[in-house]
Amino acid sequence: MASALSIKDLKKTYGNGVTALGSVSLEIPEGDFFALLGPNGAGKTTIIGISTGLVNKTSGTVEVFGHDIDKEPEVAKTFIGLVGQEINFNPFEKPIDIVTNQAGYYGIPRHVAIPRAEELLNDLGLGDKMHGTAMQLSGGMKRRLMIARALVHRPKFLILDEPTAGVDVELRRSMWDYLTKLSKGGLTVLLTTHYLEEAEQLAKHVAIINKGQIVANGSMNEILAMHDDKGQAAGSYRGSKLEEVFLDLTKEK
Repeated sequence: MASALSIKDLKKTYGNGVTALGSVSLEIPEGDFFALLGPNGAGKTTIIGISTGLVNKTSGTVEVFGHDIDKEPEVAKTFIGLVGQEINFNPFEKPIDIVTNQAGYYGIPRHVAIPRAEELLNDLGLGDKMHGTAMQLSGGMKRRLMIARALVHRPKFLILDEPTAGVDVELRRSMWDYLTKLSKGGLTVLLTTHYLEEAEQLAKHVAIINKGQIVANGSMNEILAMHDDKGQAAGSYRGSKLEEVFLDLTKEK
C-alpha cells in the first residue's frame, strides 16, 4: 500500500543545541487513521511542522504521497489539510468567508468554493452560524470551523493536532463521527491528542514518541497487546489499556 506520509531518519536540532527529533522514521499508509501520541514536548508538533513545511528540518527526508517536501513543496502541500492547535483565523470574518477564502489559496474559483464551503459548514453543524462573525462561535465551534477550512480544497491527508482540546463531550463525539465517515471514504488522518481513549477507539495504527524518539509503533492491537497489569497494586487506579502502555513507555526511568 502507498504511503500518505513517509519519514526517514528525520532529525531536528535547534540553534540552542536542543534536539527535538533524533532520527525518527515513520510510515503512514494511505487511507489510515493514525494516532501519534506523546507527552508535551515529545516532538509531535515538530513532526507535523516539518511535514507541512512550517518548520525546517536538520536532516532526513519527508515525502507526502511520494512527493519530497524539499524538492516539491507546493505539490506536497496540496495533499494536506492542517488543523493546528491554535485558533488562527480572523475573528471578525464570517465563517463562510474564512472557508471560501482558504479555497482561493488553492486556485479554486469562488463559484466552486462557496457551495463547497456551505456544504462543509452544514455537515459540521455550523450552517446557522456561517453568516455571523467567527468571534461569536463557541470554542468547539471554532475547532469545527478550522476543520471545514482544512477540508475545503479536498486534501487526501488531514492532520489534526489536538483538535478536541477544550471541546465538550457531545461536540467531540459528533466531530469524530464526521471524521470517521470521511476516513472510511478514503481520507488519511493523522491525529495527535491527549485524550487517549479517543485514540484507542478511532485509530488503526499508533506511534508513541518520547523525547524525540519513537518508542512504539504498530497496529492498535499490537500496541494494546503490550499492556501488562500484573504489577499493579490491588485497588489502584487503572486507565485504559492504551493509557497504561503510554505511561509505561513514557515514564521517567
